[in-house]
Amino acid sequence: MALPSAFLPTTFDLRRPLVLVAGQGIYPGLVAAGARSAGIPVKLVAFEEETPAELIASFAPCDCRTLRVGQLGHMLEALQDFAAGSAVMAGQITPRRLFKGLHPDLKATRILLSLKRRNAETIFGAIAKEIEALGVTLLDARSFMDEHLAGKGCMTGRRFPIEPDYLEHGIHIARECARLDIGQGCVVRRGTVLAVEAFEGTDEMLRRAGGFKTDDALFVKTVKARQDWRFDVPCFGMRTLEAMREAQLSAAALEAGKVLILDKPAVVKQARAWGIALMGFE
Repeated sequence: MALPSAFLPTTFDLRRPLVLVAGQGIYPGLVAAGARSAGIPVKLVAFEEETPAELIASFAPCDCRTLRVGQLGHMLEALQDFAAGSAVMAGQITPRRLFKGLHPDLKATRILLSLKRRNAETIFGAIAKEIEALGVTLLDARSFMDEHLAGKGCMTGRRFPIEPDYLEHGIHIARECARLDIGQGCVVRRGTVLAVEAFEGTDEMLRRAGGFKTDDALFVKTVKARQDWRFDVPCFGMRTLEAMREAQLSAAALEAGKVLILDKPAVVKQARAWGIALMGFE
């Protein structure tokens, strides 16, 4: 039997519960819908002040646990109580909560004290080890999102307005920033770098770029060379499209097959309506 997503391991068991560890936005809901449509039993681990209330309401109380950010021990207990075969992390946790306002339980405290470097990558990497130590497979976070990935070529159906040389320059800058672990996006204009993404995130970077001359400007989103797809998938959604419009940016290049376009049909339709061109590159 063919698996319902190209990102699932060949050993994936459709009969065992999948636990969705859900952060913000529509991303977790799209994953839940994809898994449910494949007939997979889905359980939810939600976080206070992070996970959308409507997603929590879509689960029966017995299939959902709501925790405070940092309660790792309780999350591991939930995976065991749900008899999870696999888990998937979807949706961002507010970055500042990883460093300020965190409510670590004993398990999380032990992990934090063991880390020489504390950033999103090391924290989530340590969490992933704890999850897999239970015999639970932590899935590629693109699982069940195949139809929402950036495709190759101009997805908005128009000629892409950025000249090839300037497009290549933007891709090069974005990849160098990703290689140096600065961020995964940048804004360039005719060979000049206007802004690069760092801890503040994509939308804030776009707002900064909007303070410069933006005709012929290009937003580029890429991935790290050694991306850990279990908890780090670059996303482009309606909120980012709105930020582009506010900054008067009219072109974006997204790495095909790797950047998620959250609710791709709606985003592409709105991009066309606003005159924003979306290109997928390899």
